[in-house]
Amino acid sequence: MSLANHDQEEFWTNNAGPTWVTYEGPLDAFLAPVLDGVIARAGLQPNQSVLDIGCGTGGSAVQAGRAVGPDGHVLAVDISATMVARARERTAQMPWTQIELADAADSPLKAAHFDYVISRFGVMFFADTQAAFENIGRAMKPGATLSFATWGQIPANPWFTLAAQIAKAELGAPPKTDPDAPGPFALRDLTKTCAMLDRAGFTDIDGSAESMQFTLPGGAADVAALSMHVGPAAGTIKHFDADLPAQARIQATMTDAFGQFDNHAIPAEINFFTARKS
Repeated sequence: MSLANHDQEEFWTNNAGPTWVTYEGPLDAFLAPVLDGVIARAGLQPNQSVLDIGCGTGGSAVQAGRAVGPDGHVLAVDISATMVARARERTAQMPWTQIELADAADSPLKAAHFDYVISRFGVMFFADTQAAFENIGRAMKPGATLSFATWGQIPANPWFTLAAQIAKAELGAPPKTDPDAPGPFALRDLTKTCAMLDRAGFTDIDGSAESMQFTLPGGAADVAALSMHVGPAAGTIKHFDADLPAQARIQATMTDAFGQFDNHAIPAEINFFTARKS
């Protein structure tokens, strides 16, 4: 794993990783429309080989493994040792699904091996995205399909923006981050991302921004509770070491804010990309 991506490895192993394991169920449910969209656009078929990039706690690996079946093969990789351990637990009964601690950006993947490459929110964190796409392309068979999803434009994603505003109003502004740096919105620009895929040698490139809605069984209250642990509000709470009364106020305000959306479903803009290996 490259030293350039060491900060991401550290964050996803020791900071975010344990949280994503703890809240695996709500996160999988909340983000299910995105994974379903990636899988549907990939068109996975039985008996084929799949590379799953940024597999997290294993939800995508499980779904891909079911699609290709026991005569297929899934290699799912992530840079978080914490989440890789959990993904291995979830796929223990699927021996054709292999989970590895690796960075798809620069790992020596087997050349011209995979029929499909998929990723739900796993390609926005590369230190060098262009080089990463080139490395991934080398691992794909001619004609193989790439399908991945990223977050779209920041203002169109109130799960981030509302939570950030509410936490900031209560606690103050955390240190600014560069949205173009490795992170959730690094590939929000469809044109730039498609251009990188083109330079990496892909063909039949398509990028589209889709309006979606995210929800949980408990509605706005559940979404607010999850947002206390994952996302920008959680980061601000941790940065300022907010006390329990402040946290309670933030959660109550988020519950009210998210509850203003129809059916307590949070609107989102998700970028879906597909391409083929030439």
